[in-house]
Amino acid sequence: MASSRTAAADTAPNTDGAKKSAEDLEGLEAGLDALDTVQIKRVPVTQVLTQKVLPPIVAVIAVVALWKVLVWAKVTEDYKLPDPSLVWDSLRQLWLQGELFDIIWTSVSRGLFGFLIALAIATPLGLIVARVNFVRAAFGPILSGLQSLPSVAWVPPAVIWLGLNDQMMYTVILLGAVPSIANGLVAGIDRVPPLFLRAGRTLGARGLVSAWHILLPASLPGYVAGLKQGWAFSWRSLMAAEIIAKSPDLGLGLGQYLENARNNSDMASVLLGIIMILVVGIAIELLIFAPIERRVLRNRGLAPNAR
Repeated sequence: MASSRTAAADTAPNTDGAKKSAEDLEGLEAGLDALDTVQIKRVPVTQVLTQKVLPPIVAVIAVVALWKVLVWAKVTEDYKLPDPSLVWDSLRQLWLQGELFDIIWTSVSRGLFGFLIALAIATPLGLIVARVNFVRAAFGPILSGLQSLPSVAWVPPAVIWLGLNDQMMYTVILLGAVPSIANGLVAGIDRVPPLFLRAGRTLGARGLVSAWHILLPASLPGYVAGLKQGWAFSWRSLMAAEIIAKSPDLGLGLGQYLENARNNSDMASVLLGIIMILVVGIAIELLIFAPIERRVLRNRGLAPNAR
């Protein structure tokens, strides 16, 4: 009887230990499952308004208020710092004359079309530079150097080569945007795990099939970052070209409107031109590139709560 009690006492700790180990294992598995599972939660509209919409509005109001205070304080002459109401009057005048959307669309259409051409050129170029060692050694430093070159430097030679026309504008956009997009794709491909490529080769994915189904999807975060930077370079290149190159054949874009206001010493219109250029750049970023970036990051579990 005593021996049976002793045996039961000896087996009890072992049973408790095994049970505890099983519970720990189940907890570990549950934790790993939670890490693997990306839970996408719909953010309430009120939270979006308070966290995403309200702060920029408050910032704009604060800037306008500071601007008004500086005007009241007479920190400089009126022709150098006009009242915000005068800028609003310039905007209202463009609206009443029916020129506002024409000016904006002239620049936006050029910028987007030039960016699409740059995208078509830079994507295969980035793939080749990333995958062919000789091409990378030969042209990689050139692409990096072109990316650091100010876009305005291409305007004088483009005018000489092509004249004052839309082709000159698109050339300046391409020379500014292609290096940024290509370098972004190269950076994204460099971060693709080699295991992906080996697995693709095992399944028969080689050449263009491997590039389309493995390299491009796996390098999307870096590629999208390059696209955003490429658009920024496209927009800045276009504004530089429109400010410098002046011709009736080019139409009236935002850059030319800004330069005309400067020639007329109309500071209110100058500030309006700067504001419109800024607003259009931000709008394209928020409406096109920000949703794409959120979707890419969310699909990879990097921003599960992004809206």
